[in-house]
Amino acid sequence: MKRSPIPLFVLLIPLLAGCQTLGYYHQAAVGQMTLLWDREPVSEWLDRESTSDTLRGKLQTAMAARAFARTDLSLPVGDTFLDYVAFERSHVVYNLVVAPPDGLAPKQWCYPVVGCQSYRGYFDLADARRERARYQADGQDTFIGGVTAYSTLGWFDDPLHTGFTRLEPHRMVALMFHELAHRVLYIDGDTQFNESFATAVELEGLKRWLQRDGGDPALFQQTLEHERRHRETLALIEHTAERLQALYDRKDSLERDTLRARKTALFDALRADYRTLEADWDEPGPLHYLLDDLNNAVIGLFRQYNADVPAFRQLLADQNGDFSAFYDAVRALGKQPPEQRRAALDLLAKRFDEDL
Repeated sequence: MKRSPIPLFVLLIPLLAGCQTLGYYHQAAVGQMTLLWDREPVSEWLDRESTSDTLRGKLQTAMAARAFARTDLSLPVGDTFLDYVAFERSHVVYNLVVAPPDGLAPKQWCYPVVGCQSYRGYFDLADARRERARYQADGQDTFIGGVTAYSTLGWFDDPLHTGFTRLEPHRMVALMFHELAHRVLYIDGDTQFNESFATAVELEGLKRWLQRDGGDPALFQQTLEHERRHRETLALIEHTAERLQALYDRKDSLERDTLRARKTALFDALRADYRTLEADWDEPGPLHYLLDDLNNAVIGLFRQYNADVPAFRQLLADQNGDFSAFYDAVRALGKQPPEQRRAALDLLAKRFDEDL
């Protein structure tokens, strides 16, 4: 195990962060350190007689997916996912998202090493809720989302853990592809770019995994249906976001109560439209469990993970499905200034929509 960087990481964080956020960085460092110290090689779990058949099957699938990610998706696997950590909590970490009551852009936090992100992660749900209460008291829109897995962007050899193996096998595989994609490229301060890129790799990677020899055709069709539902949900979200932005652009000319009432009406309309859309589906869709919590933070979070997925899928198609060429094109896109990068992504998405 590569344990030597951990104490250095713990020592550097307070020096880089300063006293004001020392408590936050301490919990983050301890949480990450615990994951790394508690890991054990997957090979040992597979050799143990006490390992359940269910877990053994998941770990074997994970090892096969790891090899597939390297050979078929050209992902930089390195020594990632060679270890396993078992834990009892429901999620590995909890992300707090905050947005202004009259704006859609989530608050950004900046960190040592990884740069700026539109969320703040906590290993303890109680810590996330305490921080959320502070922002709610200030009138901000907030959301806490449980996170199944995350990437350290290559700084550490991320282990598999219970968050992965609790999932159905094909969803576990998809999540592995998503987290490995973050090792390809990470743009400081552009969460939407980073997460949409990883989601695009996840979707196409899962398609190819399910189409391989021995893959399950029924699961492949299920994946296509899952994608369609996300596209339809994203279209509703984007329509609402346009109307919300138009409202917020007029905030200086509207009474506060008027703005609040119109905002509420737009979210009520989104709920109604989504329920109508979901009525034809045979299972809950991507917004089903968030309908009671809809606010600017939820809208911002959903868009970050999905808004640029069509653009990246078009860019992959432009490379004839060659993942190595796709990563080179994504890196070139990432080097462009933010406004130019955004314009390029919008053009790619428009072409993708036209091809559907």
